[in-house]
Amino acid sequence: MITILIFLSSGLFLGWSLGANDAANVWGTAVGTRMIKFKSAALICSVFVILGAVISGAGASHTLGKLGAINELAGAFTVALSAALSVFWMTKAALPVSTSQAVVGAIIGWNLFSQSAIDMKALTKVMGTWVFSPVLSAIVAAILYFAVLALLKVWKIHLIRLDGITRVALLAAGAFGSYSLGANNIANVMGVFVESASELFTSFNIGSVFTLTGVQQLFFLGGAAIAVGVYTYSKRVMMTVGSGIYHLSPITAFVVVLASSIVLFLFASKGLKEFLVSNNLPSFPLVPVSSSQSIVGAVIGVGLAKGGRNLNLKVLGRISLGWVATPLIAAVVAFVALFIVQNVFGQIVF
Repeated sequence: MITILIFLSSGLFLGWSLGANDAANVWGTAVGTRMIKFKSAALICSVFVILGAVISGAGASHTLGKLGAINELAGAFTVALSAALSVFWMTKAALPVSTSQAVVGAIIGWNLFSQSAIDMKALTKVMGTWVFSPVLSAIVAAILYFAVLALLKVWKIHLIRLDGITRVALLAAGAFGSYSLGANNIANVMGVFVESASELFTSFNIGSVFTLTGVQQLFFLGGAAIAVGVYTYSKRVMMTVGSGIYHLSPITAFVVVLASSIVLFLFASKGLKEFLVSNNLPSFPLVPVSSSQSIVGAVIGVGLAKGGRNLNLKVLGRISLGWVATPLIAAVVAFVALFIVQNVFGQIVF
């Protein structure tokens, strides 16, 4: 068990990095606009991230497994560590980098090192979401923005009451977003370990109504690591997302969080996909979408809906640079790290 935990440590580190960086994508707007206190956001985020990871985390991890079925614990350890280091360096620069891109880049590095064939269909599907998800978030956010404006004109709520309703709405949207983040992005944290480590955990029953499988235990550990990252290091990035790109009012902050959460949920919900397929309707692929791209897309959507005059293009440029550099850096780091682990430490990595 000690050996397993040592190899899982890089995944837990990656979970910490994701919590430090990607929690800002859900709560940054609410915290940045001073509507929700950081401690409240961190507590709710931690609870719902773990629930989302354990209950609904299996779907997106399946697609990631197609991209690279890492069959040795030492290989999975190195890939997760490489992705985590890439995310950590970006987080130190206060950039909302994409953990999904870091993990995919590191898996590609493993594929190249092990000379394994890259599933181009899976890679194309994942990379397609990097373009589609922020665009979809922007569209959803713009629609929600105009819908909320129309409702406010009809209801004519007093400002004091509106403030209270907005805070409750932000909490509800944040909880939904945290659940979606856990369900979608746990694949980034523990997905590379599913092939090699899930069978090492024995399933056990909680009461007589719920069984926690080996994969769900892996996802629980990853969710707990994300929660630690939220508490210890996410505040700086929250302020960048919440106020650096575009000045958001509390109501537009709610719109942004809700739009991003909906997009994350669409790409994570196995039940929704099965429902759509069973009714011969088009469905979304179960892919670990970048929550960073989703929230930034939503912020841009609201900004454009309001005329686009106050968008901070300089910050957007820095963020976009991080998105392009992250998978490339992670792939190179993974390749070099795998060489060192195999040839210096004598571990089997594939």
